Amino acid sequence: MTTLPAAQQPGPAAPPGRRPPRSSGNQRYGHIISREPAPGEAAGEAGKYQVRDDDTGQMYSFGRDDIVTEGFRSVRAGEHVRFLADPALHGQARYVVRLDLPDIAEYYT
Repeated sequence: MTTLPAAQQPGPAAPPGRRPPRSSGNQRYGHIISREPAPGEAAGEAGKYQVRDDDTGQMYSFGRDDIVTEGFRSVRAGEHVRFLADPALHGQARYVVRLDLPDIAEYYT
């Protein structure tokens, strides 16, 4: 039995309707800058978020469905995140992961 090198190991399947990351080389780090409301949005609906790449300063946008988390899919201005820059869609971020998660004990003391 032959084993594939770690870089060629198959990863988890992408959720239905989502594209898997194209390359691990497009992983970026940045900070959330703002949230743009969707046109005609009602209270509580999500619009588009803006993240600025820490290395290049380039702005990327993403929606609530691009946030990878358990529970509520939201981010706040100023939060530090890791994301994938989508090479097929210039300026779009995918698979956004919050890095500054609050300490849950703060909410229950």
